[in-house]
Amino acid sequence: MTSFDSSPSLTAWRTLLALAVVFVMLATTGWTAVRHQPGARDALEAELAGWSKGRIGAHELPGLNSGPSRFAAFFASLGRERSRQLAEDYPRIVGNLNGAPVALRYRANRTALSASLARERKRVADPGLTAAGHHQAVRRMHRFEALMSRDRQILSFDPSGSGRVAEVFGDLERAQRVSVIVPGVDTNLLTFQRTARKYSAPVGMAQSLYAAQRAAAPQLRTAVIAWGDYTSPAGVGMESAIGRLAENGAVRLVELTEALPGRSRVSLFCHSYGSVVCGVAARQLPARVGDVAVAGSPGMRAENVAGLRTKARVWAMRDADDWIEGVPHLEVGGLGHGEDPVIPEFGARVLSAAGAVGHTGYFEPGTESVRNFADLGVGAYADVSCASGTDTCRSGISGA
Repeated sequence: MTSFDSSPSLTAWRTLLALAVVFVMLATTGWTAVRHQPGARDALEAELAGWSKGRIGAHELPGLNSGPSRFAAFFASLGRERSRQLAEDYPRIVGNLNGAPVALRYRANRTALSASLARERKRVADPGLTAAGHHQAVRRMHRFEALMSRDRQILSFDPSGSGRVAEVFGDLERAQRVSVIVPGVDTNLLTFQRTARKYSAPVGMAQSLYAAQRAAAPQLRTAVIAWGDYTSPAGVGMESAIGRLAENGAVRLVELTEALPGRSRVSLFCHSYGSVVCGVAARQLPARVGDVAVAGSPGMRAENVAGLRTKARVWAMRDADDWIEGVPHLEVGGLGHGEDPVIPEFGARVLSAAGAVGHTGYFEPGTESVRNFADLGVGAYADVSCASGTDTCRSGISGA
């Protein structure tokens, strides 16, 4: 009988298995092309060119790599009227600028959405579009119309390529506790919200979590961000098996957490490939991020919690029929995302996911998974339920 007990043999076997899984995924799912949106990109480039040479009163406009704290100080120095003028002149920049006032970003993104909607309506009426192009234009037009509803608070918006968007539920400026949902593969402008399978999309996830938090702590001021503001892998293919997009997304996630207003405590809820983003970001997260929770994780680009080099508490959950369990949890030569966060050796606090079904069911209302997320988000650590049925996941937490 052949033995796989020796370390080199076991590593080689696991590597071959991982490669086989990836290539099967590629063969069955294929590549998803991202269509270029020239109108959106051209408008942004025009704003970027103007910003680089622009002034407002006696103020030079800061470089776009200045960082959230520099932008916060800059807008504080301008006053309301001049800030609004910048938002009107450069909506695509101001609406996505971490450090700009939250209400100003909402205002700028409404302006950018209005322009994008007008452009898409023209595309829909273009007789030269192919059937596929017309279908996509109609879908984008409907998405822009929905995002422009008066009650929506759009924190970021970029319609170029497959598109990125983030939305706030609750009063972000006054919140005592802020939760950020970091979704996984195939997150883009058109999948940001769904009617069918509502709670598998970022908007539905955020709505469910926000409602559960309100039920858990009615007197606490909370806000939830549906954060689709990074370029995620398109489909379960090679991009989802490596960390390149997670590294880029992690930079954006850290900037978001640094720029949130006030002194709110922050929790991250990271689903599927989103947990890879959170794992890469972990070591650079500001101290205000107290909890990082992952669900259905393929790995966090670390072999254990210590490898994440974060002071935040790390939580994990996986329901019994989540297919992600069958993905090899290893990292070899940049392929794969490391150890399974729910195994004891990883060192995460493992939560119950009772009631969740499949890989996308963690935010379904009424599940123990979303109730646990809500309790984490409001700081009710004594109320979370552990996967083991004991209190081991709550040990060592003050007040738990």
